[in-house]
Amino acid sequence: MTLALLLALCGCRFSDRSSGGREGELSGNISLSGAFALYPITVKWAEEFQKIHPGVNIDISAGGAGKGMADALSKMVDLGMFSREVTPQEVEKGAWYIALTKDAVLPTINSANPFLKDLMMKGVTREKLEKLYVSGEITTWEELLDGKPSTKITLYTRSDACGAAAMWAAYLGVNQEDLLGLGVFGDPGVADAVKRDPLSIGYNNVGYVYDINSRRKYNKMEVLPLDLNSDGTISTDERFYETLDEVVMATMDGRYPSPPARDLYFVSRGKPEKEVVIRFIEWILTDGQQYLGDAGYVKLSDDRVAQELEKLHN
Repeated sequence: MTLALLLALCGCRFSDRSSGGREGELSGNISLSGAFALYPITVKWAEEFQKIHPGVNIDISAGGAGKGMADALSKMVDLGMFSREVTPQEVEKGAWYIALTKDAVLPTINSANPFLKDLMMKGVTREKLEKLYVSGEITTWEELLDGKPSTKITLYTRSDACGAAAMWAAYLGVNQEDLLGLGVFGDPGVADAVKRDPLSIGYNNVGYVYDINSRRKYNKMEVLPLDLNSDGTISTDERFYETLDEVVMATMDGRYPSPPARDLYFVSRGKPEKEVVIRFIEWILTDGQQYLGDAGYVKLSDDRVAQELEKLHN
């Protein structure tokens, strides 16, 4: 669906005015910071947008959703990349937000885990993850598999305020600060920690588990499957982690639960006013959606895109 058609459907008016340069050209600067979850696709969006509008400069830095919100509210950046639901308190502080895509947070383990075969067959229930990450009742791999405790689990969580931890905590019924584990900064940090330790458990955004080119999991990385119906086995309809495309489809059709599947947003202090920023968001919600599947993200529905465009223009 074209930008003009979607704008017409949502009753929005599109202006081809530029932020500088000759009439019809677009130029200016856009600054973004925040969620690691949005960083890879935002880099891709920026590259493609700049091919169309070479007069636009886009500066992007990752640092966690908390940094994205803080930088946006203080107007340090034009847009914060944000990977959890925006709270009423943040809205009261002036936060404006717009959904762009969806992804998921996955429980991750090392592919050299000595209990891997049993884990792949039995998976792990939400209740056991709660006993691992919240109450601390489970501390060994044998307990996770209903055996006598012996081999200690190295448990990792995020040290930075971030959407991945917030969504993982929400899945377990708590807040990020309630999660147990060794704190590691950033998605890349947790992924590296899990890859180094065969006895570890962490959680990661999809983009740090799968290679977007091969569509397979990174070396030494494995997903701990969720036993969604708590029957003690991973059935065929719960087995969707082998490739990136399978995970994307499971997130899209709801087989992977929400949370930790979630919407991803741009946030700002009040609705954006800079023409170049508005045009960038418009493009992401229309032509930019074509890049999501290959990068491991889920497209918004046409109805949702129309809603978000209306939010941008009204």
